[in-house]
Amino acid sequence: MSLSRLNTLMKLAPKPTAIGSLQMQRNLSVLPESGPTGHFKTLAVSSPKPFVFHVELHRPSKFNAISKQMWLEIKECFDGLATNPDCRAIVLSAAGKHFTAGIDLNDMMNLGQTLAETDDYARKGVIMERMIKVYQDSISSLEHCPKPVITAVHKACIGAGVDLITAADIRYCTEDAFFQVKEVDIGMAADVGTLQRLPKAVGSQSLARELCFTGRKFEAAEAHSSGLVSRLFPDKESLLTGALAVAELIASKSPVAVKTTKESLVYSLEHTNQEGLDHILLLNKLNLLSEDFAQAVAAQLTKDDKPVFAKL
Repeated sequence: MSLSRLNTLMKLAPKPTAIGSLQMQRNLSVLPESGPTGHFKTLAVSSPKPFVFHVELHRPSKFNAISKQMWLEIKECFDGLATNPDCRAIVLSAAGKHFTAGIDLNDMMNLGQTLAETDDYARKGVIMERMIKVYQDSISSLEHCPKPVITAVHKACIGAGVDLITAADIRYCTEDAFFQVKEVDIGMAADVGTLQRLPKAVGSQSLARELCFTGRKFEAAEAHSSGLVSRLFPDKESLLTGALAVAELIASKSPVAVKTTKESLVYSLEHTNQEGLDHILLLNKLNLLSEDFAQAVAAQLTKDDKPVFAKL
């Protein structure tokens, strides 16, 4: 890179000021928190670090079984964080003894009562279609959220829990965690993401199909060796510490760069290499004009303090 180009970049890159940093801290200090007694009834949401949000499944007395209300709140939460300028990375964990026992079977019983109110199979089908679509959209909200989502799993992650974590970007777990695609044991095929995402997550059609056909448990060590999770931690405390540390590191990067990176990775999963290249070309012909790029390059070349990026 020429000296004139470097000088241009340095001119474009605004220096952080004490006032600007103070204003950012002030904005972060008033972030809302929610929990079992707040806005959400089944989730606890906080911001433990700058630009990092921690979302906790919070039905510990029910082993975080995913009820209809939790399905709806998961989507509302992640849709909200998707456009929240104070959020750049998300950690998803769970309160209590287990990550999740899967779908709340009481809701399935209530569904049966609703279906019994009509004898017409077409109308029963419409009821089922609408319900499944709500649950699919809930899980997909993690994938559609432009902010990286890190799942921190401890102990049991069963059924819908596997749907949930495979829609995330990064998966960590404790050494005593175990996973189970449980749907086959209750007489159904998984229909909200596991069959689509698990084979890609583990990179083995054979293993994914075995797990989905048999419903057997697979322990943390196997989940790690297969690629379902990328790191193991000795206990829940170290798991959360590690997940939040990675989230904090991600949040320190350019939000434009991180958002674009996730968008390209998700797009490329379902497209050819050339289609992925064409897609990132369209994104970067604008994003490389961002002040984030100029700031980051100037900081790398001059070894200055880490740049402070504007909210997005």
